[in-house]
Amino acid sequence: MILVGMLDSPYVRRCAISMKLMDIRFEHQAVSVFRHFDRFRTINPVVKAPSLVCDDGTVLMDSTLIVDYLETCVEPGRALMPAASPARREALRLVGLAMAACEKCVQIVYEKEQRAVPDAKWMDRVVGQANTAFAELEKAAAKARPWLQGEELNAADVAVAVAWRFGQYYDSAEVPASKYPALVAYSARAEALPEFSSTPLD
Repeated sequence: MILVGMLDSPYVRRCAISMKLMDIRFEHQAVSVFRHFDRFRTINPVVKAPSLVCDDGTVLMDSTLIVDYLETCVEPGRALMPAASPARREALRLVGLAMAACEKCVQIVYEKEQRAVPDAKWMDRVVGQANTAFAELEKAAAKARPWLQGEELNAADVAVAVAWRFGQYYDSAEVPASKYPALVAYSARAEALPEFSSTPLD
């Protein structure tokens, strides 16, 4: 399998870390949707990161769909998503919050970097949404023992840790760490793991 995209994307990083945790062998191609647009288009004409090129040449996109597919490629004991409810439902809730936080943090980055003058009203809205998502995740991180759903790290942990790291790397002014001490401590635990540290955002 080939994972295409830059690790400064939280979605690409989520997939790469998940694959390492599930012990799925893959090649990573650091192709940018901005700097290498034409090259990316030869891999996926939609030019969307991450893109996963399967062994038979099929191209998948969207991190949630890619991770869902990867779960079918391993034995149940290596899968990251809890199989049974209510644990699965809670994991899905946490992943949803993390992906919402990612989406809003990416929008903040685009607003700051792509507009000569950011739209203040839009910025207030997306910054508020990002902080609301992280506030919900802060509650979960405060209960982590040591991970969000107990002793075993799972898919929700990957999504939440990646979202927080991205938000702090790019949007720390808009998402102040001082408001989220549990997420700060939780992120430090996750980022210390070899699967995370070997997959740096920067």
